[in-house]
Amino acid sequence: MSTLANIFMLAGGLIAILAGVGVLRFSTSYARFHAAGKASPVAILVTGIGASLEVGWDGAAYLLIASAAMVLTLPVGVHLLFRAVHRTSSNDHLLTDDLAPAEAAQPRS
Repeated sequence: MSTLANIFMLAGGLIAILAGVGVLRFSTSYARFHAAGKASPVAILVTGIGASLEVGWDGAAYLLIASAAMVLTLPVGVHLLFRAVHRTSSNDHLLTDDLAPAEAAQPRS
């Protein structure tokens, strides 16, 4: 394996580990989702770049498709998790809940 590919894959792994530490260390579910949702796409892209340097053009095309799918779908998934947690938990730790009036006006489906 080339040194550059190793550096990219190691950096992606370290970013993923930092995201995991953030998930474990933060106190609120909002902060945990934020740590996982921001660092995961970056870790996937950096690791994918490193792996694509090793697997050739065909493998790099597959990695590009997989990385694009992850980068496009992960923010939507994290947003839906945020929304589910916000709707089902008590939000006593929030100073102001700007979402509550908007959700009260919308009919639940």
